[in-house]
Amino acid sequence: MNPDMRTRLAGLELANPVMAAAGCAGTGRELARFFDIARLGAIATKSVMLEPRAGRPAPRMAETPSGMVSSVGLQGPGIEVFLQRDLPWLRSRGGTAVVSVAGSGPEEYAELARRLPASAGVAMIEVNLSCPNSAGQGRDFADVPAEAARVVRAVRGAAEDGVPVFAKLAADAPDPVDLAGACVEAGADGLSMVNCLRGMAVDPVTLRPALAGGVGGVSGPAIRPIAVGCVYRTREALPEVPVIGMGGVQTGADALEFLAAGASAVAVGTVNFADPSACVRILRELQELLEERGVDRVGDVVGAAHRPTGAVVGR
Repeated sequence: MNPDMRTRLAGLELANPVMAAAGCAGTGRELARFFDIARLGAIATKSVMLEPRAGRPAPRMAETPSGMVSSVGLQGPGIEVFLQRDLPWLRSRGGTAVVSVAGSGPEEYAELARRLPASAGVAMIEVNLSCPNSAGQGRDFADVPAEAARVVRAVRGAAEDGVPVFAKLAADAPDPVDLAGACVEAGADGLSMVNCLRGMAVDPVTLRPALAGGVGGVSGPAIRPIAVGCVYRTREALPEVPVIGMGGVQTGADALEFLAAGASAVAVGTVNFADPSACVRILRELQELLEERGVDRVGDVVGAAHRPTGAVVGR
């Protein structure tokens, strides 16, 4: 018997727990050439801002051991084009839209949230807190729990009732669990963990930074143990708060690891650049693993790593 793959995130039911991570699938157009994007639990869009942005100059990406480092700079067409072109296209293909938002201050985030109602096809708002605070000497909002909380509070206050708000957090915050708690107290319905970690690569020929922007975000399998640890610790501290786990998911076994650590869904990112069919492959592999274990519902493995030694999952 096929396991029931449905999962819930703060009242939002997804057909399965595998999502495309923000920034790695655009709004789904690129991936739609390889598979039916409606097969995924959801697609998190590339972070949307109020105004169009050209982003950072090239080169923007460099390969690193077990991953990559990138500094794209939130390139995008702005909210108007997103609402008129990109979001309707995604919905027309049957995709569940998790809209990532980014801004320079709480007011900008709030304005984005106001313009993203459920009637437009928005299933969830994901708040990208790895953005420089224009009033914070260049520090990211996620570096200071109180500043992250201000943004989350503004988004939750402006977002339509019934549209869940998830805070997306990086693992290199001074204390990710403390940051998570501050965001939940400010009104976040759930958490997305983890965003890229800060890092860089140096070109071995020029001995200069490999990225035009210098420091970028490290992603891929190299950060997976850190991400799984953050999810596990957050589940321990905030057991009732739903979590989307991400960071180096390449296989169904990786997805299962995040679910056992306490995530209710997983987002697939960097591997899409090398394998654009990765999301549906990972979903298939996850389902096969659950079948092998005799697990009836994917929800039965969520948080399994927190259960007493010897607790049985499946038959």
